Amino acid sequence: MLDLIQAYENYLKKVKQASANTISSYMRDIRQFAVWLHETQQIDVVDVSQQNIAQYLAHLTDEGRTAATVSRSVASLKNFYAHVVSSGFLETNPVYDVHVNRGEKKLPQILSSREIETLLAQPVCVDAKGYRDKAMLEVMYATGIRVTELISLDVDDVNLELGIIKCNGAKKNRVIPLYPAALKALSVYMKDVRSGIISSPAETALFVNVNGIRMSRQGFWKILKHYQATAHIDKEITPHTLRHSFAVHLLENGADLGSLQELMGHSDISSTQLYTQMVNQKLKSVYEKCHPKY
Repeated sequence: MLDLIQAYENYLKKVKQASANTISSYMRDIRQFAVWLHETQQIDVVDVSQQNIAQYLAHLTDEGRTAATVSRSVASLKNFYAHVVSSGFLETNPVYDVHVNRGEKKLPQILSSREIETLLAQPVCVDAKGYRDKAMLEVMYATGIRVTELISLDVDDVNLELGIIKCNGAKKNRVIPLYPAALKALSVYMKDVRSGIISSPAETALFVNVNGIRMSRQGFWKILKHYQATAHIDKEITPHTLRHSFAVHLLENGADLGSLQELMGHSDISSTQLYTQMVNQKLKSVYEKCHPKY
């Protein structure tokens, strides 16, 4: 059992070249299922029936897991068993015909333009940390990149003269321009600050932590939560909130879907179309609130 699971993890890393987050999510779902099988059914992953799958999904629901979580577990198991079948250990995929009601999909929360301005104004540029934090927040909102992409940036990915960054995404590489304020903040950080906080001249990471090495996801998360508190923003802000806000604000100001898709690094335009729903919903809310006949 463990060999099959490990082989699948290696497949995701080396063949599919999936992102670290995707691999972590898939493997967590699969290992939780394997543990449940062992503890409650006393069977191996290759001895699973559709009835076992149904029992496990019922178990997740009984534990209070959301429809989205259950649906994600089904997707993880379906992909795992597809690999097991292709490897010759099973003839059919026991999860092939399993479908779950995903439930109502909530639109992600975004910040208003005023909230964004307040958030970006929080870092106080009087020390290295302030200049670094200012540059990170400005780059996040200027480009809409994912937090993993932000902390993966190297110095060589930035062209200050052209005002662009090169973003190496999990599936799609892209070049994204920076607006003037973001370019200025990044330029000051790179020219006057970064060299004084890196642990070694050989460090390639663009953004580093207090130890002078590459910033982590958790490190950036703490920084963002700190500035959310100092800005007194009541909304729940995550790194993805800045990405969603970037997309919606561009659409509100006339960006077309194709261009936004390229900037966001979406391989499928249906992912980008989500943001048109958010814009339409906002317009409807404004209409209902402001139209004299409503």
